[in-house]
Amino acid sequence: MASIEKRGNSYRIKVSCGYKVDGTQVVHRMTWTPEPDMTPKQIEKELQRQAILFEEECSHGQVASAVKFEVLSEEWFEQYAKLNLKSTTYTRQRQLTKRVYKAIGHIRIDKLTARDIQKFINSLAGEGVNEHTGKPLSHKTMIHYLSFISTVLDYGIKMDMLSDNPCRRVTVPKGSKKKRHILTMEETQHFFTLLDEHATIKWKAFFTLIIYSGMRRGEMLGLEWHDIDLQTGVIHIERTSNYTKARGIYTDTPKTESSVRFIKVPMNVIDVLKEYREWQDSEIRRLGSKWNETDRLFTKWDGRPMNLQTPYGWLKEFCEEHSFPFYGIHQFRHLHTSLLIGAGIDPTTVSGVLGHAQVSTTLNLYSHMFRENQVKACDAVAKALSFNNPEPTPPKDPEPTVTADNCNESDINRANIICIKTGYGA
Repeated sequence: MASIEKRGNSYRIKVSCGYKVDGTQVVHRMTWTPEPDMTPKQIEKELQRQAILFEEECSHGQVASAVKFEVLSEEWFEQYAKLNLKSTTYTRQRQLTKRVYKAIGHIRIDKLTARDIQKFINSLAGEGVNEHTGKPLSHKTMIHYLSFISTVLDYGIKMDMLSDNPCRRVTVPKGSKKKRHILTMEETQHFFTLLDEHATIKWKAFFTLIIYSGMRRGEMLGLEWHDIDLQTGVIHIERTSNYTKARGIYTDTPKTESSVRFIKVPMNVIDVLKEYREWQDSEIRRLGSKWNETDRLFTKWDGRPMNLQTPYGWLKEFCEEHSFPFYGIHQFRHLHTSLLIGAGIDPTTVSGVLGHAQVSTTLNLYSHMFRENQVKACDAVAKALSFNNPEPTPPKDPEPTVTADNCNESDINRANIICIKTGYGA
């Protein structure tokens, strides 16, 4: 039963929720203040209603008003995130807590408003927030912060601790989106030439495969030789190689269920992989017992799984050495996608090749490319249906006039001209 105590113009409502293991009584409290124009009878009626509602909240085992955002977040990490999220996702969410806890971690979740959250999200767009660049955080990163807060509050709703998520009324500042760099065909051709002339077979194989397949970096490093059919060029993507500070390098399932997929690469890529395998086999024989058998394609010198940052570091150094533009590893996935879309491949197929969970993800990431294709499609239809306005046929050069005076045997043989001469012909 709730007990009510008058304190000045307010009323304190207390509810006992049993005892802890050490015998300490668990008591939850709330304060209710009536409106100034309420009559004594109205106050009494509303006070009883507030006491009953508060008692019902306590019966769920935890009272929202007693929980601060940081406490709820830690419960979410322990009861949900640790059990359901991938290690990389869990680690990334943990990294967000530093700024979030400092800004709103001390606020009780029943007092946390859309205005509080909006103020925090807006602060991320200020100059100097990014400790590495001295610039505002990117639009994408701000979305990650809001998504984290929203996920925690949704958990509170599921646990009957809240009835509303104020994040739904928060707007992320537009900010400046990071420009997506994609190699031109001339640059791509030049890059292949540089690989042929200056790269070892290991790195030639890595970057040839990533361009032709569009795989993520973790998927590339998770590939094993038995995943590749060297006769047909079909590759089965079913694992990734990941890294966290707590676990080091470890093998995991792909990003989403749709990321488990089959792709096909042309045989010229298979030829490069065969050459690379011959080299790797020779290294295995040379190292003997020092080699760690993992069946991975791309490894450290002794066969152990390669660090995720190694391809990035090699590419950066390679580009600088040969004065080639460096846009990171993920640029090759964008290049692969642009080639698919430019070839007129439909969004569903592109999404399947890339391993996206939903076609909407592909459309959102590469909307500008699809829009360009739509313009081309419109032009193609207009051109095909231009019956009334056919394109003018370019004028041909007039053929030389052949007479009996200037015609000879070579003219006849070369141009199939029948030349009539006196005494020759019919």
